[in-house]
Amino acid sequence: MNKALYLIVLSGFVLSACTPTVQLAAPEKPIEINLNVKIDQEVRVKVDRDLENLFEDDPELFGVSE
Repeated sequence: MNKALYLIVLSGFVLSACTPTVQLAAPEKPIEINLNVKIDQEVRVKVDRDLENLFEDDPELFGVSE
């Protein structure tokens, strides 16, 4: 009976040593969010509108005719 109790206690220690642990820790470096945004399309729209207005004012400019 003592051996059975001894084996149960020993197996309890062995099983408790194998339980996984979860650790939560704050990162050492701060979180960096990169907000590089291209505004290429906005510039193209403005240039396209300016060109359209320029061609409307002088349709023969650059040899373009309607």
